[in-house]
Amino acid sequence: MAYVSRLKLEYQDRIVKSLIKEYSYKNVMQVPKLKKIVVSRGVGAAVADKKLIDHAVEELTMITGQRAIPTMSKKDVAAFKLRKGMPIGAKVTLRGERMYEFLDRLVTSALPRVRDFQGIKATGFDGRGNYSLGVTEQIIFPEINIDKINRINGMDITFVTSADTDKEAKSLLTELGLPFKKK
Repeated sequence: MAYVSRLKLEYQDRIVKSLIKEYSYKNVMQVPKLKKIVVSRGVGAAVADKKLIDHAVEELTMITGQRAIPTMSKKDVAAFKLRKGMPIGAKVTLRGERMYEFLDRLVTSALPRVRDFQGIKATGFDGRGNYSLGVTEQIIFPEINIDKINRINGMDITFVTSADTDKEAKSLLTELGLPFKKK
């Protein structure tokens, strides 16, 4: 029998029924679902030091469990001494089981380690049912050894859903366990 994530089972068993009841969908296929999670990090100082990209790729690979890729600049910016095609960041796109595993680890172990954590802001929705969240330190993830990092960096985490509205997406992400701030 193949491994199935705890959160994926919960989505199939409980969350679908809850969202059908809340929004009165006529079909199970109308229920919004999480399509992918994109974890990205910009490394502006990589213009001067190329090894910073390797560190960023390595850390994102450890955090997500999937190989990260360097992102390249799309155009020249003389003010930043940036040329087209230079590596300036790293990203990982998670789908399927790895996506649910990462979300589970984010909600249960990483976010509670944030200092003075009150919940995540509900202002990160884009109007099309996708949510973006910024993390200021990579050391909140238990996979990162604090003795081996060379500098503290943040990252952006984007949740792409199939929801049509932000309200539906927020309901889905709340059911999946993301702790939004209470107003």
